[in-house]
Amino acid sequence: MNIVRIEQVSKRYQQNSLTVDALSSIDLKITQGEFVALIGPSGSGKTTLLNLIGALDSPSEGRIWIEEREIGQLSKADLSLLRLQRLGFIFQEYNLIPVLSALENVEYVMLLQGVNDAERTERATSMLQEVGLKGLEHRRPSQLSGGQQQRVAVARAIVSEPVIVLADEPTANLDSKTGAALLDLMRKLNEIRGITFVFSTHDPMVIERARRIVQLKDGRVIADNTGLIGS
Repeated sequence: MNIVRIEQVSKRYQQNSLTVDALSSIDLKITQGEFVALIGPSGSGKTTLLNLIGALDSPSEGRIWIEEREIGQLSKADLSLLRLQRLGFIFQEYNLIPVLSALENVEYVMLLQGVNDAERTERATSMLQEVGLKGLEHRRPSQLSGGQQQRVAVARAIVSEPVIVLADEPTANLDSKTGAALLDLMRKLNEIRGITFVFSTHDPMVIERARRIVQLKDGRVIADNTGLIGS
């Protein structure tokens, strides 16, 4: 089943008097259970593409579907609901709420979803244990290492059972050992839970573990797994 379908998507930005083509005529499908890396040099468009898939931005041209919903046809309220209920996000800077504990950070999305207190606590506690943070539930982000904070972010992203998790350079601020352990954890969650992951990355460790690699250059897809499809 297609989780994401992108048809002829372009994105342009205006910088003073210049028009910058961040993406040009992208076609892409991502199916349930994939583990995909979007790769390319800085300025290739991979983060822009990730933001469009996450409904954090809108295309200048073209159409995007998440499951069977064309996101360009949704109201702002429905887009917010889509992000809350169907999408998970992992950011380079962790984006944890500093005044909340690890447990409360993981519970936060479920709180917005209206999940009751008992179920919220049970699911968040179980998820923190699954990502290797048992016993650290009540520590605030400042009391955790970078790797531990990113594990909290992973737990927060998947505890609400999204159809897809979008990860923007999730290992960029981690040392290689910590980054490798985090990626192995996400591969395990992908295999066991069938969660779809899409990464925007420069990291060779992500690329090594990806089951599918989509390469971008100058805003175009030039390769998808098996070889060049453009220039």
